[in-house]
Amino acid sequence: MQFVGYDTDGPGLFLSDGGEVEYVSLEPGTELAYTLEDRHCAGVVADDEHVPCDAERAPYCRDHSSTWVCAKCTGTCLKDEMDCHDPHAVYLAAFAPDSFKVGVTKEWRLETRLREQGADRGAHVRTVSDGRIARELEAEIARNIPDRVRVPTKVDGLHRDVDEASWTGLLSGFDVISEFSFDYGLDLEDRPVAETMATGTVRGVQGRVLVLDRAGSAYAVDLRDLVGYDVVPEATTRDVQSSLGAFG
Repeated sequence: MQFVGYDTDGPGLFLSDGGEVEYVSLEPGTELAYTLEDRHCAGVVADDEHVPCDAERAPYCRDHSSTWVCAKCTGTCLKDEMDCHDPHAVYLAAFAPDSFKVGVTKEWRLETRLREQGADRGAHVRTVSDGRIARELEAEIARNIPDRVRVPTKVDGLHRDVDEASWTGLLSGFDVISEFSFDYGLDLEDRPVAETMATGTVRGVQGRVLVLDRAGSAYAVDLRDLVGYDVVPEATTRDVQSSLGAFG
């Protein structure tokens, strides 16, 4: 069996034994009991069927890697023909305590996009007629505000609140259309320990970060880091670092 993908909306993991794909829920309270073994390419999932791949590169080999060209766009379309004609939103996202980014998405999926990234706060600051204009604005704003916040930075702030003064100061330079605030129900008192494992009780998922409780400690698992692992459906016995809170 192999983890072949994940869903931040469900949230859940996709598990396959070389054919049919099984959905593993990551709703709070779910008990996970999988031991990770070798990791290799996760192959491809199409029409709910998994085609495996034995290539060593993980989570995907070159043949099964896909590049979303829109993520690299700065206003000059990289496709054969521009197709992003829907209204787009330019937004700011906050990750506790004081990491911020600019981004763009189709206007109708703005709140979904913020949740996908695990943002604690969000602000819609511009609406434009298409993706080209949105990407041009994003590139301009990105000269001063990053357009990416990496997962380890997000993990560092999972137990903290957004610095209100910093967020308010950032927004003061924009004409804010609407604001968003998210609560993922993690209720953490300390920073969780970063680990790659799939054994424990699901506390919750924020963006693509899964938080598991195990033996008195909380662990933060990047779901992408699980993709490609062959697994055995039994709890791991591997020792992992305990959080400081486990000794309180």
